[in-house]
Amino acid sequence: MNAMTQARAPVQDIPHYRPTGDECTLFEMAHKNGLPLLLKGPTGCGKTRFVEHMAARLGQRLYTVACHDDLSAADLIGRYLLRGGATEWVDGPLTRAVREGAICYLDEVVEARKDVAVVLHPLTDDRRTLMIDRTGEELKAPPGFMLVASYNPGYQNVLKRMKPSTRQRFLAASFDFPDPETETAVVATESGLDAVRVAPMIRLAGRIRSLSGMDLEEGVSTRLLIYAATLVAGGMGLDRAIEAAVIEPLTDDEDVRTALRDLVATTWG
Repeated sequence: MNAMTQARAPVQDIPHYRPTGDECTLFEMAHKNGLPLLLKGPTGCGKTRFVEHMAARLGQRLYTVACHDDLSAADLIGRYLLRGGATEWVDGPLTRAVREGAICYLDEVVEARKDVAVVLHPLTDDRRTLMIDRTGEELKAPPGFMLVASYNPGYQNVLKRMKPSTRQRFLAASFDFPDPETETAVVATESGLDAVRVAPMIRLAGRIRSLSGMDLEEGVSTRLLIYAATLVAGGMGLDRAIEAAVIEPLTDDEDVRTALRDLVATTWG
């Protein structure tokens, strides 16, 4: 399979997630009523963690697919493979989720090839069916199956845009970076670094996100802040941790990196 897929069974320990609104209630109601859900927001703001949290909270198996330019409908549905001299059908992650009544999460769905939307449409209306042309099967999604997709509106362009005919088949929720207090708590919990030392990192992130006129496609993500705090908690010096986890991942432009280092110096100065 070309799809980067992760199947996660229900676990007793629910992944940590701090709600910022009514998104948990929305997810629960969508799941209860068999409605698809679209999550919109910048990279690293917590969309994937939210889905993992809710799947565990609901006791549902989760299939996560990291979508990419070469991801095709066959990667999601399945294909015939040669095994031990015999040809056998192997279900893709979407098919497995439908058969099992699990949750299928398509991360950055707009990156996938256009034929994927054709497959998703019957699953996102009252039919809730998946047609497998190669085997002649038509699967009816059982209770418990839920389709969740996400994308980053900031990266959309003419070639990578979700069509209204697809977008309007989903409930939708917008995600953004949490407020400073919540983000501090999240980073401290995930990294093990105390909140006092995390707080300046959150201030730095806010300053970077508010910058304009710099060659940055996006501001620093909560994920990168967790990486930086984890390095510091493990004994790495603050400057080196920020360089490796924040500055270098954000840009290859030396002038921009220099400006970011100056911003770091003023934040801790």
